[in-house]
Amino acid sequence: MTTVKRSYRRSRKSSRRSLLGIIMVVILLLFITTALAGTSLFYFILLKELPSIAALKDYRPSITTRVYADNNELIDEFFLEDRKVIKYEDIPKIVIQAFVAAEDARFFQHRGFDMQSMFRAFFKNIEAGRIVQGGSTITQQVAKTLYLSSEKRYMRKIKEALLAYKIDKYLTKEEIITLYLNHIYLGHGTYGIEAASQGYFGKSARDLTLAETALLAGLPKAPSNYSPYLYPERAYQRQAYVLSQMLGDGYITKKEKERAIATRLSFRSIKPKDKIAPYFIENIRRYIQEKYGNDVLYKEGLEVHTTLNIQMQKAARDAIEQGLRELEEREGYEKGKVQGALFAMDAKTGAIQAMVGGRDFNRSEFNRATQSRRQPGSAFKPIIYTAAFDKGMTPSTVIIDAPIVYPDPSQPDGVWKPKNFDEKFLGPTTLHNALIHSRNIITIKILEEIGVDYAASYAANLGIVSPIERNLSIALGTSVVTLQELVRAYGVLADGGKRVQPFFIRKIVDRTGHVFEETQPKIEQVIDPRIAFMTSYLMQDVVESGTGQRVKRLGRPVAGKTGTTDDMRDAWFMGFTPSLVAGVWVGFDQEQTLGRQEVGGRAAAPIWLYFAEKALEGTPIEVFPIPEGIVFIKVDPKTGAPAKPSNRGAIFECFLEGTTPDNAQTVDPSSLPGGVFKFDMDPNF
Repeated sequence: MTTVKRSYRRSRKSSRRSLLGIIMVVILLLFITTALAGTSLFYFILLKELPSIAALKDYRPSITTRVYADNNELIDEFFLEDRKVIKYEDIPKIVIQAFVAAEDARFFQHRGFDMQSMFRAFFKNIEAGRIVQGGSTITQQVAKTLYLSSEKRYMRKIKEALLAYKIDKYLTKEEIITLYLNHIYLGHGTYGIEAASQGYFGKSARDLTLAETALLAGLPKAPSNYSPYLYPERAYQRQAYVLSQMLGDGYITKKEKERAIATRLSFRSIKPKDKIAPYFIENIRRYIQEKYGNDVLYKEGLEVHTTLNIQMQKAARDAIEQGLRELEEREGYEKGKVQGALFAMDAKTGAIQAMVGGRDFNRSEFNRATQSRRQPGSAFKPIIYTAAFDKGMTPSTVIIDAPIVYPDPSQPDGVWKPKNFDEKFLGPTTLHNALIHSRNIITIKILEEIGVDYAASYAANLGIVSPIERNLSIALGTSVVTLQELVRAYGVLADGGKRVQPFFIRKIVDRTGHVFEETQPKIEQVIDPRIAFMTSYLMQDVVESGTGQRVKRLGRPVAGKTGTTDDMRDAWFMGFTPSLVAGVWVGFDQEQTLGRQEVGGRAAAPIWLYFAEKALEGTPIEVFPIPEGIVFIKVDPKTGAPAKPSNRGAIFECFLEGTTPDNAQTVDPSSLPGGVFKFDMDPNF
C-alpha cells in the first residue's frame, strides 16, 4: 500500500512538472511569438516610413548650369551645389578603387550594410559613451545623403541600414557607386568627383592621376579637416592612408604607392576668378530666373549657349579701363569715381558680342549699358538727319546757321536761345557739313522743318523704346535713352535700313539634350536702304574730318558720331562698320561735369578706338555696300552745288536717283574704286 502511495505521489509530481514545462514552453513560445510579432511590426512600420527608392533609376541631382561663349568656351556657372554628373563608363577604375578602399573595403561583397563594421562601430561607441563612429558603407552613405538626416541616433542608423539593404537589392553595384561618386560632398563647395576634380585640379575626373585620386578619396571622411588648402599636412597624411588601403586591397603596388606619395600636387586657386563678362552674365541669370524659375536655373544643369565673343569682350573690358584711367589722369580724379559702358552687337543679326556695364561689378551691379537712361547729346543727331533725308532733304541741302530764339516760359527770361558748341554761326551750311561738325542750330531747324512728332516716331521705328519728349530740344539729344537703344538704332544705318532685335542667348539645352529655346534673329526692313546709306556715308566723314577723327587711326571704313551733353556730364561715341556696331558712354553716376574739355571725341572716342582695334584685329576690311538707286556727283563742299571743273576741293556727294541738281553729271557707283569712299580722293577721278 505504501509503495502504491509513493508511486502515486511520484506520478502526481511528474504530471505537475510536465504541466509546468508545458506552461513554460507555451510562455516561451508566446514570448518569442510576441517578440517576433513586435519585431515584424516594428520592421513593417519602419519599412512604411522609409522613402521610395524607385526614383534612383532616374537619378536627377541638383547640377550646375553652364554658360558658354559663342565659341563654346565655358565662361560661367550657376549652382546651389557645384555638381557635374559623370557616367560610370567615364569614371576611371582607379577612382572607384580608391574610394572603395578608403570608405568601404567590402563594398562589392556585402548587401548594402556590413555587420562587421556595424558591430565594430557599436562597441567603439559604447566604449566612448557617445557616437564617434558610424560604420556606414558606401550604400548607407548614399541612403543618408539622398534620403535621411545627418543626426547621430541609433534609430536613424537602423533606418539607414534597412534603406541601404533595399537600395542594394534594387540597384547594381555599378549604379550605386556612380550615385555615390556623383553625390558625395568633397569640400570647398564641390559635390561629386567631377566637380571636385575640376575644382581642385582644373581637369576632368577622366584624367586624374593616382596621387590626385587618393587625395580626393580621403576627403569624404571630413572635407574641411582634410582640405589641401587649409590643412595640407593633414591632407597628405590622409592621402597616404588611402594609398595604404589600396595597397592592402591589392589595387596598387608598393612602387605605385611610393611614387604617388612622393608627388607634390598642384592645386587650382580657390580665390574666385574674375568674371570676363559679369554684366552680360547677370543679364543671362535674371532672364532664366524670371522665365523658368530658380529650380531650373540652379538645379537642372542647363547648357546656355550665348552670343558673347571672348575676344571682343576682353577688348571692351580693357578699353573701358584704359580710357577711364587716362581721363582720370588728365582731370586728376580719384581712380574709380568716373564710370563707363560699352555695348557691341553684330549689326546684321543683333547678337550681343560684348557688354561692359561699369568698371567694377562687385561694387555696383547696375548695368549702365542697358539700365541707365542718359541724355545722348549730339549722338542723337543722325536720327534727325536720317528722318530729314526720308522727308526729301539731301546732304547738299543748305540751311542758314544763324541765331534763333523760341518762347520758353521755363527759362528765366522767358525765351530759349540755343547755341552751337563753339558759340559761332557759320551762315549757309550744307547738311553734310552740319552733321560732321555737329551744328546744333541747323539740327534744330531741320527738326522744326520735319516736325517733332515725325522725328519721335522715326526714332521709335529705328529701335528707341524710351519715351521721346515732344519739343525741339530733342534735336540736341535732351531726351534720355539707354546705350543699348542707341546702338540698336545705329545698327539700322549700318545694315542697310534693317532693324534687328538684340539678343544674348543662342540656345538653352537641358541635361537630357532637350532644347528649351533657340533664338532666331529678328530682322525687319524699317527704312529705305538708300536713306540708311546716305546717313552712314556722311558719318564716315565724321571720322575722316569731323568730331570723331580720333577713330580714323583704325585704318578701315568706319561711320561714327560723337555726343556731349551740357556741362560735359555725358560723353558718347557711337560707331559702326558694315558688320559691327558699338557704342561707348562715359560719365558720373551722380551727373556732374567730366571736365571742361571732356567732350565725346576726347573722353569716349578713344575707348571705342581701343575696343575696335582689338575686336576687329585679324578680320577682313569691309566697305559699305552701295544700294541700287544711289548716285554720286561732285559738289562744292561749302555750297553743295555741282562742282565746276576748276573746283579742286570738290567731293563726291550721294543722292537718291532723281534728286540730283539739274544738269549735274552723275557718277555710276560701280565705277568707283571698290566702293571705298575717301573724302580726300582725287576730284578729277
